[in-house]
Amino acid sequence: MLAYLIRRLFAVVLTLMVVILVTFGIFFIIPKWTGVDPATMYVGKQSDAQAIEAIRQKLGLDDPIVVQFWDFLRGLFMGRDYTSGADTVHCSAPCFGYSFRNEQPIWPVLTDRLPVTLGLAGGAALLWVIGGVATGIVSALKRGTIWDRTAMTVALAGVSLPIYFTGVVSLAIFSYQLDWVSNEYTEFSTDPALWFSGMILPWVTLAFLYAAMYARLTRATMLEVLGEDYIRTARAKGLREPVVIGKHAMRSTMTPVLTILGMDLGALIGGAILTETTFSLPGLGQAAVAAIGERDLPVILGVTLLTAGAVVVANLVVDLLYAVIDPRVRLS
Repeated sequence: MLAYLIRRLFAVVLTLMVVILVTFGIFFIIPKWTGVDPATMYVGKQSDAQAIEAIRQKLGLDDPIVVQFWDFLRGLFMGRDYTSGADTVHCSAPCFGYSFRNEQPIWPVLTDRLPVTLGLAGGAALLWVIGGVATGIVSALKRGTIWDRTAMTVALAGVSLPIYFTGVVSLAIFSYQLDWVSNEYTEFSTDPALWFSGMILPWVTLAFLYAAMYARLTRATMLEVLGEDYIRTARAKGLREPVVIGKHAMRSTMTPVLTILGMDLGALIGGAILTETTFSLPGLGQAAVAAIGERDLPVILGVTLLTAGAVVVANLVVDLLYAVIDPRVRLS
């Protein structure tokens, strides 16, 4: 198990380095290849030549690419100084960049909004995993019944309906007409009850989409597992059905569910853009949308790096859970 953990940690470090390299290339190398000045992208096309030259000096865009990448990488772990003449701006580690439009480092902006996104992703994930997996298992065990057909029809509707549609409809019914829940975000430290009231609709809306996918995946996987020889052997030995399903079938069924959970949860930590925009949640997704509208490239760069890192870390956690659920992983 220790050797497996070391291999996975090494793979994570290597993957993060590749992600950093690719992200750097997208924001600094590719624009040069396409004839676009990265300094212009940072300050906007309407800026004068003096402002563009100042940004070019602060970012070191005249340095060789290798030097630029080293400064970029060092800034993530050790911090960085942006210097232009006598003007120096310090960006503490981890330095994801500096917004010259808002005149502030990117990392504090991300950390201020991260709790909102974490609360949204965590609450919704809990709902969709419990609801989706339970629905899929019951549908597989009651294959061909009215429950199975109804559940899969609802799941198909959940996959088909976009979040901005279900979000707007749920707001119109439960918030504006019935006034059951709040339509404004309140910090948890200010009023936990009001925070929960403002988050329940985003949770349910986001969970409805993902629970539908998890229900269909769980049902298909469970049906395949129930046809395996070891399940028939367990039943032939006289084991009770709850033991056969819970102890034997569920282990194999949860493996693909954990796979997509790692990717989905990692992506949501990077910002559930549609959900946060629909419900006006001040999370990372809304910050990314605002940055795109303002062409604030450092914020977009920061959200991209954070999203990629969250996906990698989430997949590491999933890989470790594989070893807990399926002993064959530890043996391999």
